[in-house]
Order: sequence, then C-alpha cells, then structure tokens
Amino acid sequence: MLTQALIGDEGRTIDLGWKDGARTRFHAMWLRDNALDDKTRSAGNGQRLITILDIPAQTRIGAAAIKGDALEVSFEPEGKTVRFPAAWLSANAYDRDAARQPGWTGEGTVRWTRASMQNSVPRAGYVAASRDRAVLRQWLSAVKTYGFAVMDDLPAESGALCKVSDLFGYIRETNYGRWFEVRAEVNPTNLAYTNLGLQAHTDNPYRDPVPTLQILSCIENTVEGGESSVVDGFAVAAALQAENPEGFRLLSSYPARFEYAGSSGVRLQAKRPMIELGPDGELIAIRFNNRSLAPTVDVPFAEMEAYYAAYRRFAELIEDPSFEATFRLEAGEAFIVDNTRVMHARKAFSGTGKRWLQGCYADKDGLLSTLSAIEHSFKEAAE
Repeated sequence: MLTQALIGDEGRTIDLGWKDGARTRFHAMWLRDNALDDKTRSAGNGQRLITILDIPAQTRIGAAAIKGDALEVSFEPEGKTVRFPAAWLSANAYDRDAARQPGWTGEGTVRWTRASMQNSVPRAGYVAASRDRAVLRQWLSAVKTYGFAVMDDLPAESGALCKVSDLFGYIRETNYGRWFEVRAEVNPTNLAYTNLGLQAHTDNPYRDPVPTLQILSCIENTVEGGESSVVDGFAVAAALQAENPEGFRLLSSYPARFEYAGSSGVRLQAKRPMIELGPDGELIAIRFNNRSLAPTVDVPFAEMEAYYAAYRRFAELIEDPSFEATFRLEAGEAFIVDNTRVMHARKAFSGTGKRWLQGCYADKDGLLSTLSAIEHSFKEAAE
C-alpha cells in the first residue's frame, strides 16, 4: 500500500513510500510513456497508441496524490492526469538495489542435472492434455521451467507430431519440410539418419533465427539401444562459468560460425556465440553442434588457444553423465525441447529392428503465449 508521494527534481521524478517502509522512485517520462489510460494504450490489446515523439520532451509531474490503492499523477505541459494502481507500480519498479532480475521470458527457469531429473522427467498424456486445460498448463509450464517434456498417448502414425504443436502453436516449416524423418538410411545426407550415436547438440544453429522448439515423435521402435537423452545447457554453462570464468567469457564474447550445405539449393550460415548473453549478462541461449561448426575465424590469434581449450571443456561437461537425463521413446511417445537451451542426443542402436521417428520445429512464442493465456484464464476464474 502506498503511503507517500514526493515530487522531486523539479517534477522529473517522484519518490513513493510504501507501508512496509520501502521507497521506490520513478521518472516522469517513464510514467508518462507507460500510462495506462485509453488514449495511450488500447483497451483491447494493451498496445501503445502513441509514440515517444508524441510525448513532450520536457514532461514533468505537476501534481501527485494517493487515492485509495492508486497513485494519481498530473503531467505537464499536457495537463494530463493518469491513475497508476499500486500493485502495477510495485510489479514494474526498476529502482532496486537487489541483484538484477531475469528477463521476463526467463522467469521460473529451473536448471537441472541428472540427479534432480532422471527420476522425474516431466510428462503428460496427449488425450488428457487436449481435453483438460489444467493438464496442458502443467505440461507447457514444464517446458518453460525445465526446457523439455515428454508426451505419450499419441497415435503411432505419420504426422502425429503435428498434434503436439497444435496444442500451443504452429509448426515452423524449413528446407527439411513441414516435418522430417529420422531413421536409418543408406548414404544419408545427415548423421541423424544413421544408427550411430549422436553427441548432445542443439539443432540448426546455422539458421538465423534458430528454431526455438523441436519435437521428436516415435512411430516405431524395436531396436536395442537408441535411448534419447537431454542435457540442460544452462546448467552446463553455469558450471563452466563457476569453474573457468575466463573460458566462459571467451565462449560468450566471440561468435562461432555454423553452416549447412547438405542438399541441393540450400546453403545456410549463421554467426552467433556458443553461449549467448543478453546486454545485462543474462544467459539467453546455447548453440552447440559439432557437425555444423564452420572454421572459427572471429577469435584473435592471441586468444584462439584459450578459446579452443574452453570449447573442449564445455564439450567435456556436456558429455558428463551427471548432466544427462535419459529415456527411451516408445511408439506413440514424443518429446519437446527448448532448442535455445536444452541439448538432445541419441545413443547408438543395433542394426536389427526398426526405429522410426519424425521431427519438426516450432517456436517458443506460441508456447509461452498459450501458457500465459491459460494461466490468465485460471486466475480470472479464481477471482
């Protein structure tokens, strides 16, 4: 609850006092830009109806008063009065001494290792998730929180993976098609189409933007071996940073280059770091795929040896079984990974029997949007 509002800096700032003794400052320009009135933001979708240039450069707070559970502010020279709910001001406060907060799409992320995940792989049944919003909410939340989840109870038929993406968004079609086959082939164009094991990796780092979600669905699996595994790249990056801060700096400061030219008419290239940080230092993406790595030419000669040492150590940690959770996909099961965070791998399997999977790509914005909408509807129903 607000208890005090003091205008300062000739109207350029306001200092708010709270019942618990805390104080929070806001700038007049920030408040005006984020005004909640229907002339500034659309009541239907919340988007701004004005630009920063529509706000006078000399905007000041002419008057302020606490009215009930809200702050009422009058802006000059517009002579415009706007109410800001106290709860909204508290949720959006930026005048903090605490450690920087994670980006809003990273809130609730839980880093994990084999010890915490192997016996608690998140999963849900497709039929239940398609009929019960609470089940779907739990499954989508697991993807957001842990970066992956398993779904069973799917039809063991071609194209069934589309049913998974339809629960939250849309398939992202690529040069591989709407979806692609993952099974042993003669003279394959991609290592994924053999019975060899695959190192933990993220998919398609040679794209910009990279697909942010990948779905792999099992139609048939009668081979020995071939277990799927996942590795939390954020947990591995954090371990590298704790062990070797300089190596972490090198892998996050210099870009790697990735490319793919495995089929006619396709030449894909991208240049991004293996460990990507936001401007505020937040860990936002991992790109790791030895098969698609092009020559590294953006690291200075003086740091190349140390860069490769860091790259090797990062790879060793990724291969460390203590970071890996494994499971076997049976017919009618699928799993989804956050392709900007969780690496996936496959154990080698026998040459006898059949193993037929299909894969596709989707994007996180659809999943996060659907999850947020479900959570909002649950909140409204509870009020």
